[in-house]
Amino acid sequence: MTDLMFYLSLANLAMCLTVAIPLLIGLQRIRLLKDVEPAPADALPQLSAIVAARDEERDIEVALASLLAQDYGPLEIIVVNDRSSDRTGQIVERLAAADDRLQVLHITELPAGWIGKNYALQTGAAAAGGELLLFTDADAVMQADVIRRAVTYLERHEIDHLPMLFHVRMPNWLLESFVVTFSVYLLTYCRPWSCPNPRSSAHIGIGAFNLIRASVYREIGTHEAIRMRPDDDLKLGKLVKKFGFRQELLNAADLLYVPWYASIGELIRGLEKNAFSGVDYNIPFALAGSCSMLLFNVLPFAAVLLTSGATQVIYLIVVLLLLAISSVAAYHGRARISCGLGFPLGAAMFVYIQWRTMIVNLASGGIRWRDTHYSLTELKANKL
Repeated sequence: MTDLMFYLSLANLAMCLTVAIPLLIGLQRIRLLKDVEPAPADALPQLSAIVAARDEERDIEVALASLLAQDYGPLEIIVVNDRSSDRTGQIVERLAAADDRLQVLHITELPAGWIGKNYALQTGAAAAGGELLLFTDADAVMQADVIRRAVTYLERHEIDHLPMLFHVRMPNWLLESFVVTFSVYLLTYCRPWSCPNPRSSAHIGIGAFNLIRASVYREIGTHEAIRMRPDDDLKLGKLVKKFGFRQELLNAADLLYVPWYASIGELIRGLEKNAFSGVDYNIPFALAGSCSMLLFNVLPFAAVLLTSGATQVIYLIVVLLLLAISSVAAYHGRARISCGLGFPLGAAMFVYIQWRTMIVNLASGGIRWRDTHYSLTELKANKL
């Protein structure tokens, strides 16, 4: 047993270094939106901001107020009210009556073969007149110069797709720690610092801020190509890279925030829609991934207390590296640095959510998202 733990500690160290080195270097290569000097508003192309909204009465008014406050001249905002059962429709209609830049479209029925959010975004894009399309969430709140800075950067560097990192606001330390852990996994998987390299398969998309040229959006197949993908934002980015267009990620955490889930229960239920889709509903992949998290992200924190000698020293190095990674990720996401210390808790939560989601999805034969059930057969068929 002692020999096994020693060799496991070496495997942990090798894995940790493999992840830590490119992640820590790569994060330094992601540029900050706040450092972009914005061009004059009247020198930039027309942009259409598209918001899919279903039962968003809690946050949508603040989010839309931030869009309407943008210091960007040629701007239209299209809100697609997707079968809301709360006051979302009334709120957006009231805001539209006070500002003719805001257009409201109402969806009352969802066609077969579509996830609701994706159909709403497709519907909004079809009605948009801008040269640029910004797909953004109904709870994303941005400072007044965010769009102008983003479009300035996109135009100056001839980029086709510009997603942006944002600050996630959570109500307590544990949830914020989970976000930090989640961001480490997302960044490790997507390798966004490699996205500008046309020879790299790295890709990324961010639902809170996916800025794309309208001509590129049409050429990659629009949301029709990802109509049954609950991870539509990420897969939009994959399509952009697949078709050979230019993609880059900026960090806008200083200027853009999203209030994510309000409680642990809401977080667990909210991730039921996409925690299994990330591995294309592949059970062996899901189990392998979650077991790897336990082995490489949770075990070291226990092993450093339960082992001794060289094994304990190696595990201590692994623990310090993991905390360094998560603390740096917290800094770049503008979370509290102390939330980096919650990395093993976040990893354990992620494993629980992944297992629970897999069981729920398999037992129900699909996912349930905003009161609509989507069958696993249809979801699996929409592969990229």
